[in-house]
Amino acid sequence: MSKGKARTVATNWAELGGRMLAGRISPRLCQRLAECVAAMAALEKISSPVIPYIAAWREHEKIIWYEYVGARFLALLGCDRGKVDEVFRQSIVDRRLYRYAERESKVKEEIVTQAELRSDQAGLREEVKRAGAVEFVYQLALPGGKTIWLKDQANIEVFAEDQICLSIGCLTEVTKEMEQKDLLEKIGYFDELTNLPKRTILQRILDINIGNLRRGHINDFVFLLLDLDHFKVVNDTHGHQAGDQVLIGFAEVMRATKRHEDEIGRYGGEEFYGFSIGSLKNGIQFAERLRQAVANTDFIFNRERVPVTVSVGLVAASQLAGGGEISIEELVRVADRRLYVAKEEGRNRVVFQG
Repeated sequence: MSKGKARTVATNWAELGGRMLAGRISPRLCQRLAECVAAMAALEKISSPVIPYIAAWREHEKIIWYEYVGARFLALLGCDRGKVDEVFRQSIVDRRLYRYAERESKVKEEIVTQAELRSDQAGLREEVKRAGAVEFVYQLALPGGKTIWLKDQANIEVFAEDQICLSIGCLTEVTKEMEQKDLLEKIGYFDELTNLPKRTILQRILDINIGNLRRGHINDFVFLLLDLDHFKVVNDTHGHQAGDQVLIGFAEVMRATKRHEDEIGRYGGEEFYGFSIGSLKNGIQFAERLRQAVANTDFIFNRERVPVTVSVGLVAASQLAGGGEISIEELVRVADRRLYVAKEEGRNRVVFQG
């Protein structure tokens, strides 16, 4: 690229909000940027539904900036080009990364919250650099209270001589699709009788928090399996309507007992689950609160008291960490084994070891 052409491109680039051509970068990077911005400017002229962009960051630095942003993106964020990176980052509610597992023929969704994005920006950039291509979906809270979803698909190019990485991609609004997806999940995830999350959502809870533990965002968590004692006797003695009322009442006790940050749900039949971020000690306290609350609650059916107690088996992630990678299957297996021990030792108790 000639010096005269480079100066012209740099002038045009400044109008678009970029800054790299005005500095000292290699001829290879300079030419690549010129090619990309020309292509994206042409794409915008045909009123394409996608929003083109070029983001850049220097290796080992936290700062990310935009060398090119589409006019529609600026309109959505309500800011000028110089503030896009800051306003975009502050608008993110969560980011969803989709991983395609060829062997399993399925897509894995990994959710990263706004707080995690802020605390581990460098780690996330290294991750996409290794992948070479990314597919994210961002939920954004825009000025005026509007919430939208943007799908981000980009290729990552590394310019080692400049120690600069480029993310060259396009954003597409997918608000309707994501709202429909979340609605269908909500309908499918909640138990009709107890209105608690079903077992199907447990996979997501554990997946997210195993990932958080691996990335160092949390130090430990505890998984609980709970089973109502002698539930068959309740059904045989008082009838299945009484059994349903007991399940509904037990769910209400769980809601009233858990902390805001704890998770609860129905595992299946008379089995339920709990999840708590924190140490084994915190998990034991959570389990004991549940056990005692159930024992102290009067479950009434047709003006007759129905005696109800619960057994709990629990496991902390830290109890398994010494054995290598933590898996959902191992967490469930250990908690289930300890629940069985609680039953064998007389029921109405919490078992957290062995």
